[in-house]
Amino acid sequence: MNEKMDDRKLTILNAVIRTYLETGEPVGSRTISKYTDLKLSSATIRNEMSDLEEMGYLMQPHTSAGRIPTDKGYHFYVDQLEENRSSSVEAMNSLLIAKTNRMEEILKKVVKMLALNTNYTTMISAPSVKRNKVKFIQLSRINEKQLLNVVVIDGNVVKNHIIDVKEGISDEQILRLNLLLNTRLNGLSLADINLGLISNIKEEAGDHSDIVSDVLDTIAEVIRAETDENMEIYTSGANNIFRYPELADSQRAAQLITTLEEKEGLADILQSDDDENRGIQVYIGEESPVESMKDCSIGTATYDLGDGMQGTIGIIGPKRMDYEKAMDNLKQVKQSLNDVFKNNSPAD
Repeated sequence: MNEKMDDRKLTILNAVIRTYLETGEPVGSRTISKYTDLKLSSATIRNEMSDLEEMGYLMQPHTSAGRIPTDKGYHFYVDQLEENRSSSVEAMNSLLIAKTNRMEEILKKVVKMLALNTNYTTMISAPSVKRNKVKFIQLSRINEKQLLNVVVIDGNVVKNHIIDVKEGISDEQILRLNLLLNTRLNGLSLADINLGLISNIKEEAGDHSDIVSDVLDTIAEVIRAETDENMEIYTSGANNIFRYPELADSQRAAQLITTLEEKEGLADILQSDDDENRGIQVYIGEESPVESMKDCSIGTATYDLGDGMQGTIGIIGPKRMDYEKAMDNLKQVKQSLNDVFKNNSPAD
């Protein structure tokens, strides 16, 4: 680091780079005076920015314009991030192994720290055990064209669904389907019902594989509904929405804030269906399952505490989100939760 890079210059340089990353516009001294708590005059900040320009960290694209970072300035900023990363991981781990016996307190602190680190809106679901399993399946005839499908899962949660039959089916065939479905699916959770198993059941069902598909859809629906209803979700950084003009107009912001406060639809984002894929998932714009977030990008990652205890972390921002930074933070939190809680019970 250059000997002349004192704390004041460092603060101003970081403020210029962060502001430019957010706005894409040259940054002036007045902006920095409002951005930082240095309590310096615009003239003093201009002098410091001029020094940083001479040192090669900033440049002025036009005489009357503010400053923007040079390649050297960007490299300096990135190097700082790398240096601070290990200390951030240590801080996260220290937080997670703090002497507390309440998972709720830890998750609230984690989601708040994530919002502060990213300047985005964040959410996290409390871990839950995926133990909702199929107890019983019953197909019975209503008439020649319809069957009643009854699915019962753990806790005696019952879902009834009418299946339209495209071709005639005999009572003997209905009996065989009941035997097949109960033999192969009873005692399984949604995570246990993989593509290979589904394919085998459909093959055994022969001409009635479409009925098997309807039954599996009903199983998935009832288990997901039960899981979503009991999901505890914590959010933080809702006000970060106002940092981004494309999300900050009154109508969009109000819809987003309401969604976050009422948590309506958030379970659709945080409920992972693919148990073989535990990486980062990204929903951009129209891909979002929540209507009020169609102008946003959402990144999620599933953390695993062992013994089937799983939850999901999420980051919500504009479509021009700093994806690298957001994904890095998701991976960091995911790994910290995975490592710490597998070896340190919150109740210890």
